Amino acid sequence: MYSVTNNLRICVGRATLALLGGLCLLKASSACQNSGDQGTNSFGRSAEIVITVRDRSRQAITVPTMVKLYKNGALEDQQSTSQGHAFFILRGLGEFTVVVEAAGYKAAHKEVSIPAAIQYQEDVYLEWDTTSGGGTGAPGRAVLAPKPRKALEKGAKALAAGKLEEAQKFIGEAIKLAPANPDVLYLQGMLYMEQSNWEQAQTTLEQASRMDPNQPRLLAALGMNLVHQKKFAEAIPLLEKSIQLQPASGWGTKWALGKAYYYHEQYEQALSMAEQAHTDSHGSSAQAELLLAQCLTVVGRYEDSAQVLREFLKNNTEGPDAQTARLWLERLTTNGKIRP
Repeated sequence: MYSVTNNLRICVGRATLALLGGLCLLKASSACQNSGDQGTNSFGRSAEIVITVRDRSRQAITVPTMVKLYKNGALEDQQSTSQGHAFFILRGLGEFTVVVEAAGYKAAHKEVSIPAAIQYQEDVYLEWDTTSGGGTGAPGRAVLAPKPRKALEKGAKALAAGKLEEAQKFIGEAIKLAPANPDVLYLQGMLYMEQSNWEQAQTTLEQASRMDPNQPRLLAALGMNLVHQKKFAEAIPLLEKSIQLQPASGWGTKWALGKAYYYHEQYEQALSMAEQAHTDSHGSSAQAELLLAQCLTVVGRYEDSAQVLREFLKNNTEGPDAQTARLWLERLTTNGKIRP
């Protein structure tokens, strides 16, 4: 078993940035959520959006549901949901309209602004059709006025790009204008995490979670913050619940849960999460690759671990992550776990 305790702070910090992937702003509602899926600061060249369809009790609707994505009035893409989720890779940025239709429910639409090539996650709430005997008034998200919404959008983009001073400026503006908005508090908590201010991040994220309970992005951020503090046993239930509520969460949440499992000595569960994070990151995350190798080693799958490390080193020859991978390969060889 190999430990990377010295690298934990660096790795968790990068995965924390992945949580920012879901931070977006709606044209007519509040900013939204986390979990960037690829890369440390952005999602690369393509924006992605995960739509979760919920009923008024905030539960994901599992009946067959059609989700259509429009841009400038033209149909961009459409998908049927899987367990309440639909996933889109966008061909460009801009303003989009999400239209959702499900049997027994009223059709719903939502305006979404996609300003950056990162991952966004949006909830769309459906109301029962009156002919089905259901009620109305599905819960919505807290609405932000244009000024704090614009400030929050700029803060989210700056934070995702690692520009902490700029992010602090715009998030500070949003806090002054909307101090009790859970989306504003969420982004403030993420900024505190990037500044290694774990206690303040915990307080701020808990406040946001009380206002907007059972939100996957908040649970993931709270769990990630505990992982930063090496409070793995406390982080596990929060991260588990986040993934349970939102199975389509990004690699960062699964990476954090896998890391927490590993240090809590739940190695089989750690391997399962590491494999999912590896798959979801599409090979873009050094942290996911190294965690997978680490978990394969601890369960005795030495050749598989070595193969992951070799594949990683093909595309990553410089930097601390590459040095770690080489060191692990050397130890596997020296200890007689793999053939030279």
